[in-house]
Amino acid sequence: MAKQLATQLIATARAMAAEGLNRGTAGNLSVRDDSGKTPGFWITPTGMAPADMEPADIPFMDLEGNWQGRRAPSSEWRFHRDIYVARPEAGAVLHAHSPYAVSLACLRYDIPPFHYMIARFGGSTVRCAAYATFGTQELSDAALAALDGRNACLLANHGLLAFGRDLPQALALGVELEELCGQYWRACQLGEPALLSEAEMAVVIEKFRSYGQPR
Repeated sequence: MAKQLATQLIATARAMAAEGLNRGTAGNLSVRDDSGKTPGFWITPTGMAPADMEPADIPFMDLEGNWQGRRAPSSEWRFHRDIYVARPEAGAVLHAHSPYAVSLACLRYDIPPFHYMIARFGGSTVRCAAYATFGTQELSDAALAALDGRNACLLANHGLLAFGRDLPQALALGVELEELCGQYWRACQLGEPALLSEAEMAVVIEKFRSYGQPR
């Protein structure tokens, strides 16, 4: 199980690069593992490009913040850990420095309901978390606040953060959020986007509760 999850994690991290979500050593990714005696998660190592990773490079962390492995975990391990503790539905956590998300995050914009697909992230907006230094507990606390009732947010002057039930869903949400950031950015070049009302978004949010194939 450990090697299988590490292999899947690396493949997904490489897919993030292929999708344009990250370049070089930017961003990070983790997957929950409750199969052993100690619940925790596998996380990409700090300062290492996905192309260079192999399964033995992926450290395991418990929910107390202790880690095992030959490589140190991502410096952002705190918000991964805190999401797994606070959100039992989270099976994988993705963080990216993708171009459009970073652009909006540097403006500290929430993404409003300019498109109904915003509902895929759990509400009528995608919030931008308050700024805090990377790798700190303050950043994790700000991220969890922005994620209240949501499965994704922007991190001010930083990037995007999303979680899914598993690695494929986390990747899909990251790709979708970056695409929406790009669409919102382009729409704003032409004028003020027309926003959907709370009532209109409530209908879409309810429809998304049963969206997709049954599991």
